[in-house]
Amino acid sequence: MAEPAEIVKGCMVIKANGYAVWEVMQREFDDRFKRTNHQNVYFPLLIPQSFLKKEAEHVEGFSPELAVVTIAGGKELEEPYVIRPTSETIIGHFFAKWIQSWRDLPVLVNQWANVVRWELRTRMFLRTTEFLWQEGHTAHSTHEEALEEVLRILDIYAEVAESVMAMPVIKGVKTRAEKFAGALKSYSIEAMMQNGLALQAGTSHDLGQNFGKAFDVQFQNKEGQLDYVWQTSWGVSTRLIGGLIMTHSDDKGLVLPPRLAPVKSVLVPIYRKDEEKSAVLEAAHRIAAEVGAKVDDREGQTPGAKFFHWERRGVPVVLELGPRDLASGKIVLKRRDTGAKEPVEQSVVKEKLAAALEDTQTSLFARAKDRLKANTVLANSLEEVQSILKDATAEKGGGKFVMAHIKDDPDCDAVLKEFKATVRNIPLVDEYDGPGKCIITGETVDHRAVIAKAY
Repeated sequence: MAEPAEIVKGCMVIKANGYAVWEVMQREFDDRFKRTNHQNVYFPLLIPQSFLKKEAEHVEGFSPELAVVTIAGGKELEEPYVIRPTSETIIGHFFAKWIQSWRDLPVLVNQWANVVRWELRTRMFLRTTEFLWQEGHTAHSTHEEALEEVLRILDIYAEVAESVMAMPVIKGVKTRAEKFAGALKSYSIEAMMQNGLALQAGTSHDLGQNFGKAFDVQFQNKEGQLDYVWQTSWGVSTRLIGGLIMTHSDDKGLVLPPRLAPVKSVLVPIYRKDEEKSAVLEAAHRIAAEVGAKVDDREGQTPGAKFFHWERRGVPVVLELGPRDLASGKIVLKRRDTGAKEPVEQSVVKEKLAAALEDTQTSLFARAKDRLKANTVLANSLEEVQSILKDATAEKGGGKFVMAHIKDDPDCDAVLKEFKATVRNIPLVDEYDGPGKCIITGETVDHRAVIAKAY
């Protein structure tokens, strides 16, 4: 799907098959954004350095990751530019120009773009210097409306993750220590990978009026008074492809949920003699046209090489058709997720293929959901949390999501980081036992949080 771009630190080349998966993912998100009245726009890659300094917490949070342009056209710039790490600042600048009245609100925009964050330790898809993403930015007249937007987007992220990627997630609010720099609150979807480690798969931020005040984005409200806009920002990235791989794939290669697969089924014709070739190929193309499959009729490739090719790429179903199948009126259907083969009548292959694709989608989600449930445990003390995470590391056969009561306090988060764990989020839906004593301070907190080791 991708390979390191060794000439540029921490960057990657996304090859055609991987980019095709990203394109399907883009369409799934983009269609949902447009149905909720968001419009796609594009903002500059280069941001004046002074813009980031206008929101103190924001610049502090991103300073270590910034790539800065100081020379252009052979001359030193009077003011350096930052290569876009995220766009809240430059979008705030333009919101101030576009918004004057409550009639101009809400503003609902999204951009598909690349960003650069100078990571010390990079990992393919999960944490790269340059990556692709979407970033939504909205402005509202009230905090209530902005918060509705934040949660609406969180629901969209969860829906695509679960119904398209077959990757179960936990929706929740981040702790103060883990929130986006400059936000009032951040919300996330957290997924469990096959090794039990957590992956933050998407975030949606309630920015409050922080950026509105920093960039003087004021509007005249219905009462004729000046007020600052309430803003949100939200994003998912090519990190989701990493999550997809680590949720479903195996030692043979990719396993793609059918709703995300660029190619859902391939028909491989099998023949050994020239006199068999024309009849098999004619039938293969006819059946493929009827069921919507791709025919792999490449010359110079053995059937075994073709099966291996599509298996590695995660195609959900491969159909096999040879002279014997032609004579018997059957065709062989093989599922990528289970490896199971089934001979089916050619007359019903369309229905059988559709059923296999739907069952694959459902089964992949159920398998991942069962894994999440089986590896989520309760703990009522810091020692218990530490013991569980120490004894259930990825290296020892599987990490865990530990549900424990912990106060939303940066000092508490710091204690967890001593053994490389973090609060992933505090779930919006309490599936456990409500209030309890914080495992660090002993104070009462409302809900258990998800504590785990993460990528």
